[in-house]
Amino acid sequence: MTEAATDEKILLVEVADRVATVTLNRPAARNALNRALSKALWQALQDLEQDPDVDVVVVTGSDPAFCAGLDLKELGSSSGVTEERFGVERPHRSPAESGPLPPMTKPVIGAINGPAITGGFEVALRCDFLVASEKAVFADTHARVGIMPDWGLTVLLPQAIGVRRAREMSLTGNFVDARTALEWGLVNHVVPHEELLPFARKLATDIVSNDQDAARRLLRTYAEAAFAADAAAWELEGEVARDWRSKITAERIEERRRQVTERGRTQI
Repeated sequence: MTEAATDEKILLVEVADRVATVTLNRPAARNALNRALSKALWQALQDLEQDPDVDVVVVTGSDPAFCAGLDLKELGSSSGVTEERFGVERPHRSPAESGPLPPMTKPVIGAINGPAITGGFEVALRCDFLVASEKAVFADTHARVGIMPDWGLTVLLPQAIGVRRAREMSLTGNFVDARTALEWGLVNHVVPHEELLPFARKLATDIVSNDQDAARRLLRTYAEAAFAADAAAWELEGEVARDWRSKITAERIEERRRQVTERGRTQI
């Protein structure tokens, strides 16, 4: 097994048996995505996409959270509300290829070990499928923070759980526990916490055992079909988010951040 880490080990990458495990590693900040972590995550997956020794990627977080979303302290600073919030170039061919993860031909499994909130929820939604620990919870708090999604949540969440449940999650900001997420079809499996990574890696090993050219072409066919059906929705979300960012202030985000954080403590 080999291991690589970014500066200050905010992201860990381990490769074994053609499976890469990528771990968000800011546990004190509940793995919130600041510019540095966002850039590291993007670059790591780009590197793994090109790595001939990797067939499948598993994305998880250091306990106790999967990812608390964007680092609202940074976003609420005077320099936080910008068109490019993360200080990293992200060339893409379509709105569906923007967001927290680069375009991938290799399957990405989300191993959700704890709360996946807003931007962290969007990271999870960009994975090809999800395995959840019994400690996992999910929430979309964009409206509570006063920001708009622009990583595809309004497309991917209805695809996963249906439009009515998606509306409920977005408009209430309420948390959905792992068992409910399984019932709704948001996650594929719920397992005991200590079994999460072994279980996800076992699924990854099953994928590795396939003909990789066929597996990747099949995965691309799924993506092409989904994007063809929802291309206008991807474009619309991006337009709305860009317009909203031009009007929002850092002070407003900081005020809402404190309220959201306090409310979240009562729900987890």
